[in-house]
This record gives sequence, structure tokens and C-alpha cells, in this order.
Amino acid sequence: MTTRIDTRFAELKKQGRSAFVTYVMAGDPDLTTSLNIVKALPKAGADVIELGIPFTDPMADGPSIQAAGLRALKNGMTLKKTLELVRDFRKDDNVTPLVLMGYYNPIYIYGVDKFLADAKTAGVDGLIIVDLPPEEDDELCIPALKAGLNFIRLATPTTDDKRLPAVLANTSGFVYYVSIAGITGAAAADANAVGEAVARIKRHTKLPICVGFGIRTPEAARAIAEKADGSVVGTALVDALKNSLDAEGRATAKTVNAVAELTAALAQGVKGAKQAAE
Repeated sequence: MTTRIDTRFAELKKQGRSAFVTYVMAGDPDLTTSLNIVKALPKAGADVIELGIPFTDPMADGPSIQAAGLRALKNGMTLKKTLELVRDFRKDDNVTPLVLMGYYNPIYIYGVDKFLADAKTAGVDGLIIVDLPPEEDDELCIPALKAGLNFIRLATPTTDDKRLPAVLANTSGFVYYVSIAGITGAAAADANAVGEAVARIKRHTKLPICVGFGIRTPEAARAIAEKADGSVVGTALVDALKNSLDAEGRATAKTVNAVAELTAALAQGVKGAKQAAE
């Protein structure tokens, strides 16, 4: 079964360019603004959208994304409303791949079968659940694949050749390579080290490999795009959003544009990699 993610990466491969993957937190700073931001991302150059599910204890996230989740939760964001946001987004856009990224707890509480059915009808294409290792595939991964959703796995600098086959066993859509050992937004990605890691993972899988954590500028996005099938930017976009808010943490007239403008600049960086690689 081909998903929007499969289709998009196949298109980009034909164009000879890397994907630009954006991450924003659902409901940050409020549901309406968040929907407007998500709608603006494809127009600004995002090829794939990752939408964070707000959670109270996000252990892999740095301070920026943690704060985004807390802003969203404070304004009443829930997993149910996250799926509503996806449904509203799909009214105008039926082609941009959309991945939900987060932790297992909210899904477990929602109910796995109900969640997968609702996610599929809302228009979700894939899941990245950072705290479910391959040993727990029966919990969500296998049911998600059966429901027609991609289950995207994280590989890290500490995922060695012995561990990789387990990580890749039921992965689909793409592999998310975490370029640094640590939390989001903590350090800059090293393009040369990333290049070696991507080459190593490619020996084990034919899936596209997207690199995230530590990419903040168009130059960095371009350097990574030359080595990988996609560059993922989250913290920088979340920071641009935060810096546009008023003193009370509410959206201003600048908020949607702040995220869209940085997205456009980063997208140009990624698209510039195509010329460099030719």
C-alpha cells in the first residue's frame, strides 16, 4: 500500500533533490494559529510535515519543544484536537504527507485501535513514537502498519550495525536519523559525520533517510541535504514561533509569517543542495 510519504519521496527522487521536513507542535500557541501555520508550511516549501503531539513528559525534547508542548497543553490541546487539526488541514491539502510525532502515553490512553482508525480517517500518513523500541512492535507498530500508516523509526549515532536490523525490521516511509546524541536543539549537526552514518544505514535499507536534530540554518540544511534524503528542522521553527508571541505567550499578527518565512529560507537551502550535488 503506497502512502503519501512513499509518493512524495518517489517524486523528489525523480527531481534529484532531498526532502525538507518541518516539525511544529500541534496547538502551539493555540489551535487556530497552529492550523494556520500548518497550512502555510507546504506553500513555504515544506515537503513533509511532522506534527508534535503535546505531552507533559517529553524526554527526548529540548527546552524549546518542551515549552511549545506546555503552551499547547495550557491552551487545551489534546490528541483528539490534534486529529481535528489534521482533518481541517486535509480539507485544502490532500497531497502533503503528515506525520504525527510524540510519545506512546497519549495514544495508549486514547486506545490504540480507536486512535489508528481516527488517525487514518483524519488523514495522518505516518507515526514517529520516540519511546517505543522495536521490542514493543506489537503494541503499536504492527497494528499501525496493518492500518495503512507508515511507522517511522529513529536511528541514532549509538545505533550500531548489530542493532540496526531490529530498528529497521518494521520501519516504513523513511528512517529518521538523529544526528546528535542528546535532546533536540542541543547542538549542531556535523555534515561529514552524518554522511558516514547515512551511508552505513543505507547498507541495511532501501528506505529514504532523513536527518534531524541540530539543523537550524539554511546553510546547515543544505549541507545535510547533500548527504541525506531529507533534512528535518523543528527547534528553529519552534523558536521563530516563540519569538513572535506577545508577553503573555499569545499569538500576534507576526506569528504565522515568522514560521513561514524561516521555512521558506530553509527550503531554499535544501533545494540549493540539488545544484551542489549535480
